[in-house]
Amino acid sequence: MRTSGNSPHPAGPASPLHDFTRLTVALACADGDWPHAGWPAADDPYVGRAVQLERPFLVPAGADVVVLRCDEPLDALGELQVAPGIPLIVVSGRRDTETVVEVFRRGAGYLVEGDHCTCMLSSAVLGATVGHTYLSPSACAALREGARFTPAVESIERLRQLLSPREREVMELLSTGLGAREIGLRLRLSEKTVRNKLSSIYAKFDARGSTDAVLRWLGAAPVLRVRESAKTPESAAEVFPHR
Repeated sequence: MRTSGNSPHPAGPASPLHDFTRLTVALACADGDWPHAGWPAADDPYVGRAVQLERPFLVPAGADVVVLRCDEPLDALGELQVAPGIPLIVVSGRRDTETVVEVFRRGAGYLVEGDHCTCMLSSAVLGATVGHTYLSPSACAALREGARFTPAVESIERLRQLLSPREREVMELLSTGLGAREIGLRLRLSEKTVRNKLSSIYAKFDARGSTDAVLRWLGAAPVLRVRESAKTPESAAEVFPHR
């Protein structure tokens, strides 16, 4: 639901320039109150309205993005009643590898408490609407830490060899939480060129989107599977199972 209304936190009139793009966010706070009382600001260029949900967390169909704030993400995710296709961002104090990897595997963005600002939150909301799974710096670090423990380093490198040098640069930046626009600015490429390269990468990786591609690039996809099965995969197909 795109909205032209003002933020529920009065701070002056909304800018008409951004009215047609402003988004509606459903806030589900499983533990405690929402810490950003002034968010979204009336002049936020991306988010026009935030609706705080009560338990049970039944997300209205008109929401563009769901933001779930919780102490234990893997438990709290089960409380959400959300229609397929509505993107999700988790905000939590947990920053351990297994929690971050599992939330990311489920396709949700992850912002660690104290590791993001409201501007980053608004950018994450916008990115979620175009399929980008946003991670705050600490969440990126946890995901990379998980990748360090996979025993299939050679198989991961063989998969990376499928990419051109420029596609490798794109994937390296994508894995740090940047979207197509930010990657383009870093590499001095147009956003369209970056998206074309991402499409090529997804095809080479047999990935369904950015989340799947990053997990395969980092080798994080098999981390939990390897721990559960105590088995060392012997082929790229085993290392990177299709989700």
